[in-house]
Amino acid sequence: MSSTSVAITNLTSVAVLVFILGFLGARIKSDVRIPEQVYQMISIFLLFGIGLKGGHALKGTSFSSFAAPATATIVLGILIPVIAYLTLKFVKKINDIDRGAIAAHYGSTSLVTFSAALLFLESSGIGVEGFATALLTIMEVPGIVVGVYLGSRHRNKSVQWGKTLHEVITGKTILLLVGGLVIGAITSQAGYSKVTPFFIDLQSGFLVLFLLHLGYLAGSNWGEIKKVGKMVGVFALIFPIFAGTLGVLTGTMVGLSVGGATILGVLSASASYIAAPAAVSIGLPEANAPLALMSSIGVTFPFNLLVGIPLFLETAQAFSSL
Repeated sequence: MSSTSVAITNLTSVAVLVFILGFLGARIKSDVRIPEQVYQMISIFLLFGIGLKGGHALKGTSFSSFAAPATATIVLGILIPVIAYLTLKFVKKINDIDRGAIAAHYGSTSLVTFSAALLFLESSGIGVEGFATALLTIMEVPGIVVGVYLGSRHRNKSVQWGKTLHEVITGKTILLLVGGLVIGAITSQAGYSKVTPFFIDLQSGFLVLFLLHLGYLAGSNWGEIKKVGKMVGVFALIFPIFAGTLGVLTGTMVGLSVGGATILGVLSASASYIAAPAAVSIGLPEANAPLALMSSIGVTFPFNLLVGIPLFLETAQAFSSL
């Protein structure tokens, strides 16, 4: 598939078009926002369903094939927030605490970007290793912890690490993903088949509704996005390309398939807007929360959705042919 056809396939997918629809709806003041209770239900559905599907796929995975990618993912989870923090040193208008908060968001991962990438690869006929969801879960924690640590070194008071780690580990993102992984790995084929029509077959439809909501949020907060400043906006566009390419290269080096390397690139390039904001609000309460959130959801997320996913697939295909 050529670069042009890959880009067109992604840009004309229902997921991307619905995100644009939500964005435009917000800009013309249309009330297309999904109610908060429904949004929370959809996020729970996606978290558990993706974990369940990943756990079921883990049954056929050997430890030897999983060990190297898992180790590489942990290293990336530590390295990416450090690089993000150091890169943000060039943005003079923000302080070190805010740099740490942003680094925590970019060190963590985006479930919806991950889901959109899986959907895109599936529609393109490209397979992904069964343990991809486990990689998502593994990268979630170190990125947040490292970012909070980097920001906390410049505070007068110490971080409440107990509360912060508790929020990271017991927050719904980790709990539902890990819970789904464990349940999917333990349950029988018959038990899994009974819930497949709901938790697995309907994932694409629920993801579309989630993207409608995120598009609306990005559109309704466009004024706030513009306030983050040009340099932070440039970071939110350029850094994902660097981090995603690093992820793809690492995935290729540890033996992942083209699809698997693409997913690791997407995870490395994505920025959290669910788990990270909650943890940062406890670990770095004085940080400028809208700054990190708007750069991740308002700039990086749509960039990855529109450009990043097909770009990392092209990069993975290029690396695999070397």
